[in-house]
Amino acid sequence: MSSGYDRVVQPAAGDGALENHLGGDEARNYRKYEYDMVAPHVGRSLLEIGSGLGHFAEQFLPRLDRLVVSDFDPYCVEQLKKRFAERDDVGVLQFALPTEIPLDDKVDTVVMMNVLEHIEDDAEALRSLARVTLPGGRIVIWVPGYMQLYGDFDRKVGHVRRYTPKTLADAVKRAELDIEVLKPINFLGGIAWWAAVRRGGVGYPDPRLVKIYDRTVVPMTRLIERFIRPPFGQTVFCVARVPG
Repeated sequence: MSSGYDRVVQPAAGDGALENHLGGDEARNYRKYEYDMVAPHVGRSLLEIGSGLGHFAEQFLPRLDRLVVSDFDPYCVEQLKKRFAERDDVGVLQFALPTEIPLDDKVDTVVMMNVLEHIEDDAEALRSLARVTLPGGRIVIWVPGYMQLYGDFDRKVGHVRRYTPKTLADAVKRAELDIEVLKPINFLGGIAWWAAVRRGGVGYPDPRLVKIYDRTVVPMTRLIERFIRPPFGQTVFCVARVPG
């Protein structure tokens, strides 16, 4: 989960907290960037995989009839239950992908932000999600991009891989899903990540640098990507549709 915020999704032991440096108050613009990319593809019922403490999913509540948040980590699940205790329209689940998801009623949208890269059998994880998604529904996938950017940080937080559009398309097609949107995003973030983590030897993102990045690079990236489709990026974004 290279954007992190509040999520801890099965990283290497003891290192999940490193991913939190990429979010919170230091990355408000980036959080808005995530939301604005994902929101157009969200329907009326949403299951988020790897919700952490629930900050990202909570943003969608005004537009939803039903929200289901989830995590594998018992601490996160307990915090999610407390956070949404007063909401009858929010359910909380605990499970780890790939597995059968304990969801009785299907949803029209599944969102997984920086989760799939932690899972060895990514296609089977996507099949699990398709089984709880209504026919014609969407699975929104946000993953770290390009193995050229893979470094110590990825290893510490348990990333099995980083994706290209081609490798993510392969996983989606093996899961027998249709591709609606597939593209690299956050071009300038990819360059900054390569300079800081790969060339600069930074083991994890410095919160001070994250704050500078959020105030300067993120707005510039959003402006550029309004007019130009970048050739690569820090992230690969995909919207997959369940057949039917």
